[in-house]
Amino acid sequence: MTHLEGYDFSPLIEKALSLPDLPEEPATEILVGFGHEAVFSVAGKVIDAVKEGKIRRFFLIGGCDGAKPGRNYYTELAQKVPQDCVILTLACGKNRFNRLEFGEIEGIPRLLDVGQCNDAYSAIRIAQGLADAFQCGVNELPLSLILSWYEQKAHVILLTLLYLGIRDIRLGPSIPAYLSPGMLDFLAKNFNLMPISDPETDLRSCGVL
Repeated sequence: MTHLEGYDFSPLIEKALSLPDLPEEPATEILVGFGHEAVFSVAGKVIDAVKEGKIRRFFLIGGCDGAKPGRNYYTELAQKVPQDCVILTLACGKNRFNRLEFGEIEGIPRLLDVGQCNDAYSAIRIAQGLADAFQCGVNELPLSLILSWYEQKAHVILLTLLYLGIRDIRLGPSIPAYLSPGMLDFLAKNFNLMPISDPETDLRSCGVL
């Protein structure tokens, strides 16, 4: 191993300049920008598609990502979501599958990239907007929330969803260690919070398989 003496970085610079360029990879375009205002601008089209049975269900698949084994669950889940369902996604967890091709439903992309974790507000606004349009509560929407967590910010978002009374959230790839058995039992009984299992089982329990 070569050790650099003092602040002379010239050997490192010379080595870097001597190496070949990285091979170019084919560019992949990713359609983004589906915050609540963008979705509301085509709300009528979305609502009509739901009423006509062309959109059967919405899935919010997103959250924090990490290197722990088991996170490929979210890619497999997104790929197995039926063609008559729309996927909302946000935060770095979306990068596991947002380059895949999901197609469209009546001109509406099946994958709607809401943004980063700080844009969770937009996802909540979209859910509330749909609930208002169908004159029901968020928990009565054809909507399934399958979230991933990794660090503190994700926990704050989860607490926000619970404060808003949102139920039936699936959380993974594991349950946070600080959730004691008593606290987990409370969340399960009062909010039906549950851990993820495997993609097909979860999709079946959501009523789409």
